[in-house]
Amino acid sequence: MTTLDIVIEDDRWEQLPLTRIADTATRAALNAVKAPEGYEIVLMACDDAQIAALNAEFRGKPAPTNVLSWPAFDLAPLSPGETPASPPAPDGFDDALGDIALAYETCVREAREQGKSVEDHLTHLILHATLHLLGYDHETDADANLMESIETHALASIGIADPY
Repeated sequence: MTTLDIVIEDDRWEQLPLTRIADTATRAALNAVKAPEGYEIVLMACDDAQIAALNAEFRGKPAPTNVLSWPAFDLAPLSPGETPASPPAPDGFDDALGDIALAYETCVREAREQGKSVEDHLTHLILHATLHLLGYDHETDADANLMESIETHALASIGIADPY
């Protein structure tokens, strides 16, 4: 089983079943790409101000965003549309897959604007971020198509409609 270390930086997250949502999402992502379980993921649940600072620091974009991720491994494929390399199997020593941050206000606002439940939207975002930790991205159309196909299939496997 993958270990989730959830760090709550904004008390509003306490009103949501974040542990269950994150566990479901990460497990669905790992199953969808047949990655082994046993990794450690740190999930920081923060607010828009904190994620805007992180977005500025790491991406040069001083604005809030819904989710950010920091993979522990560089698994990006060499060619667009290719499947990323597999991460090293967890070995019991340093099993970090990476870190994820979510912004409360942006996530809740997006869910409402899109007519989705907050839980379903968060599940999608955490699944999406977990795929980033596994080397998937959406930098090219081919990469985006691959990633969206995996997301759609993984979400359907847990009863969540196609977010696209």
